[in-house]
Amino acid sequence: MTANPIAETVASLMPRAKAELAELVAFESVADPAVAPRSECEAAANWVADALRAEGFQDVALLDTPDGSQSVYGLLPGPEGAPTVLLYAHYDVQPKLDEAAWVSPPFELTERDGRWYGRGAADCKGGFIMHLLALRALKANGGVPVSVKVIVEGSEEQGTGGLERYAEAHPHLLAADTIVIGDAGNFRVGLPTVTASLRGMTMVRVTIDTLAGNLHSGQFGGAAPDALAALIRVLDSLRAEDGSTVIEGLDGDTTWEGLQYPDADFRNDAKVLDGVDLIGNGTVADRIWARPAVTVIGIDCSPVAGATPSVPASARAQISLRVPPGQDAAEATKLLFAHIEKHTPWNARVSIEQVGQGQPFLADVHSPAYTAMADAMRVAYQDQEMQAAGMGGSIPLCNTLAELYPSAEILLIGLSEPDAQIHAVNESVSPQELERLSVAEAHFLVNYARSRRA
Repeated sequence: MTANPIAETVASLMPRAKAELAELVAFESVADPAVAPRSECEAAANWVADALRAEGFQDVALLDTPDGSQSVYGLLPGPEGAPTVLLYAHYDVQPKLDEAAWVSPPFELTERDGRWYGRGAADCKGGFIMHLLALRALKANGGVPVSVKVIVEGSEEQGTGGLERYAEAHPHLLAADTIVIGDAGNFRVGLPTVTASLRGMTMVRVTIDTLAGNLHSGQFGGAAPDALAALIRVLDSLRAEDGSTVIEGLDGDTTWEGLQYPDADFRNDAKVLDGVDLIGNGTVADRIWARPAVTVIGIDCSPVAGATPSVPASARAQISLRVPPGQDAAEATKLLFAHIEKHTPWNARVSIEQVGQGQPFLADVHSPAYTAMADAMRVAYQDQEMQAAGMGGSIPLCNTLAELYPSAEILLIGLSEPDAQIHAVNESVSPQELERLSVAEAHFLVNYARSRRA
């Protein structure tokens, strides 16, 4: 086998990468002050800024964005006339959820069964380490052949749009010929994949009020309108009998024509319990990449612990609606509002608050940058061909960048393959994927620079 100096360099850097990822994972950088102290995000942002400075980046800055978060920016100039590539990741993470369900502490990187466990290890602190590894490997093997901009977001998981608004107000800052978003993932460990589409999202909070205060259920139950029961009626109305999302006016029958996702593989990846049905209809790929999907992600009402025999006066839920390419997230939000209002029973008082929104994204996989990435992945994954898949999650920044820089090519790669269990307890990253994707990104930058000179 022909020697690959870039791959050899990345392999030699993996112990350092693990140590750095452990430092970065240790910050509980949830961009919600109700969940974690703001100081944790500030410390993570400073760590990222220091790492960029240590690699020779110029103009390193902590950008104060309109949602109160900080994004980290840096520029590494390349040879004269070289193209510019923007590398993206985010340092903010999802909350730890049920800490007792973690086998090892969520903010302590722990190696187990060949994987590294910790919140943000894959999504997306590992993505930033991937960028560092690729650049270090190039510097050790002749230099970085392109100008590189790095942007590391501080509130991506909240969907509050801070970096999007900042980029719109400073359109020169992130301008690039090609953009690599390091926040996606391979379809399966060891299968090189680019993400060709992303669902958008809208996030709303629904509050239903029926009484001035809770009432004794024995004295008033049966006639007093129950706010929680009304909320349950509303939430149930969002799904058909088979679990499909049904919101009046929203198309739920589109199909996915690309790489398919066998039912058995999905059941295993999603850890569906034996005997429990999948929901919806059509192929799994249709359901998770091409159609809208509603999820109730939280409910506020009287907790079970300490519950009293009372009729609830108020109840609240947070709803996430994923919006596929070809549909407009703003229009989907209007339809969701109208549906909730229509299906609120008993003339209960309902209020709806939008707390986040992002548009879906569809990439052009036949562009020159994708050809360069396909060649790079073929090298990094030992002659395996690059696949194009969808991703059900949202990266709202993609559409903002596409609108600001219409001539730029946008590629999505990353470490969030199914075994990573991002957003769940026991999130982890495959060190082998981190190594291979770092090699792929380094070769991509070489290939892309060469293609622009041709």
